[in-house]
Amino acid sequence: MRLTNLLSQTALLVSALHSTALAASWTFADGSVNVAAKGAGVGGGLKEQLTPSTALTTPVKLGAADSLKITLTTQDGKTAKRPHQAFLLLQDSSKKLDVSYPFSVKESGKAKVELTHKDLPSQLLRSTTPLSASIVIASFGSSAGYNSEAFPLTIELDPNVPLPAAETPERYGKLPEIHHIFRPHPKSPNVAISGFFLLATLGTLPALLGVWLYLGGNVNHLSKALSDAPLSHALFLGSVIGIEGVFFLYYTAWNLFQALPALGVLGVVAFFSGSRALTEVQERRLAGLR
Repeated sequence: MRLTNLLSQTALLVSALHSTALAASWTFADGSVNVAAKGAGVGGGLKEQLTPSTALTTPVKLGAADSLKITLTTQDGKTAKRPHQAFLLLQDSSKKLDVSYPFSVKESGKAKVELTHKDLPSQLLRSTTPLSASIVIASFGSSAGYNSEAFPLTIELDPNVPLPAAETPERYGKLPEIHHIFRPHPKSPNVAISGFFLLATLGTLPALLGVWLYLGGNVNHLSKALSDAPLSHALFLGSVIGIEGVFFLYYTAWNLFQALPALGVLGVVAFFSGSRALTEVQERRLAGLR
């Protein structure tokens, strides 16, 4: 009696484990393959039902103007669910070639993939034996993936249309040495153009001096200014001339990294000496001297 109960409980346990194992695997339902010819209209072409347990025995023929469409519902066990990946795998066992096409899957598990001759590589178009079309479904988690052949696929070519040329596969290897050709350094403008603008700039100096005298420029206080703050005025005037000289050197021979340090030093000298020179000028104005 006890032995009978033990055997009964063991059978129930094995049955439960077997049911759990079956539930914890990916599969699909409502699968179908449809081959529609161009201009065939609604209901034209071939339509076959797909089952996850048995592959079709009759090859599915895909003509040059046909469109292959596969629809199905992915399931985790018996629950419709969207997997991490689902694709149609086409294999040519004779040439050991394969290519995969992903399904467009919705959250409800509804999946679809469509193919034409344009989507197939030229190597598979040249296959003389039927291709093996398999459906692969897998995702994260403990559920086992699904990978099984769904049907054989025969490619029918149009004898009036030449096959596309096979692309040469890219091979990785040693490349020839690269010799860099750097761009030549920028050159200054033409001497004639530079001379023209230099003369135009120098021509404005008399006009600037005339306006200065017209507005009340007074050179009689030059000796007093130099006696009160000789160093400040000399440094300020020298720094301004030096900055103009740096600009000239940058224009003719120097680069930016040579000109920037010199401009930085001369700019600091011009700032402090100019501040002291303006202070001296303000003191004379406050004293009523112009």
